[in-house]
Amino acid sequence: MTRDTTDATARVLVVGEALVDVVPDRDGMPRDLPGGSPANVAIALGRLGRDVRLVTLLGDDERGAVVRAWLESSGVTVLAQPTGSGRTSSAAVTLDDSGAASYVFDLDWELPAVPDEDCDVLHVGSIATVLAPGADAVLATFRAHRGRALLSLDPNARPAITPDRADPVARVEELVALADVVKVSDEDLHWLHPDADPVTTAARWAESGPALVVVTRGGEGAVVVRPGGAPLEVPGVPVTVADTVGAGDTFSGVLLDALLALGVAGADSGAAIRALSDREVLEAVSIAGIGAAINVSRPGADPPSRAELDAALGRPGAGEE
Repeated sequence: MTRDTTDATARVLVVGEALVDVVPDRDGMPRDLPGGSPANVAIALGRLGRDVRLVTLLGDDERGAVVRAWLESSGVTVLAQPTGSGRTSSAAVTLDDSGAASYVFDLDWELPAVPDEDCDVLHVGSIATVLAPGADAVLATFRAHRGRALLSLDPNARPAITPDRADPVARVEELVALADVVKVSDEDLHWLHPDADPVTTAARWAESGPALVVVTRGGEGAVVVRPGGAPLEVPGVPVTVADTVGAGDTFSGVLLDALLALGVAGADSGAAIRALSDREVLEAVSIAGIGAAINVSRPGADPPSRAELDAALGRPGAGEE
């Protein structure tokens, strides 16, 4: 990057679901892999050496213990409240011939409140932002941190959980207007606003509040939209795909890490992003794409470590732990 003002003391708070992905192995047999979109973002940041805490729900069961251990092994501080059912949530994953994933959920998101945690970055996303009753606590936390922290949103569309668009679309639009950074896939935008071109929706969002909206398009790369600017293309990263589980989450985590390296955190983060040059923003998004490519090259949600990302970027000292 053109500058490196990395602050290892920046505090990142992630709020959202942690669960077990039940993913078929090469023989088609199911296996449990820890996951959940916000949890994957936390893992990505933890593996990059960030101070990250995850507010979530976990059952008092074997799956919950596995998910907690997975998070903690990557440096994530787990702030878990118990599920009402006692079970840890799960998602049955189906992979198509290209490795693209679809999900069927058994999910508990009865989060009563989010602890009052100081942070420099707050990330929310996925089911946690739209599924009642916990979605209300997520929105209240996002509102409370407006102007105090860099607000990041990744609004994954989950039709199996919220088949009626009206309520989730309204909630997502409210969160977008509060956010500083939005990362969203073209597929999610198609579901949220099927009658509009995804980039057109992203441009509208960029004028409603966020300083940066990034539309990911799988292997086709990403489109960057900034308020008042023309869309900017970022090419895809050639890679042999094992599956796409956790790809967008890794992208979000690495993008936040890259923005932190540019000195974006805390109060006035929106203004700090607007002050970045297009070159700096495009480089940050390109790094996020490389991180996501590493993730999809191996099964399940498996974001890169700092050493792996540095090696892929050809940085000095790459490969040293």
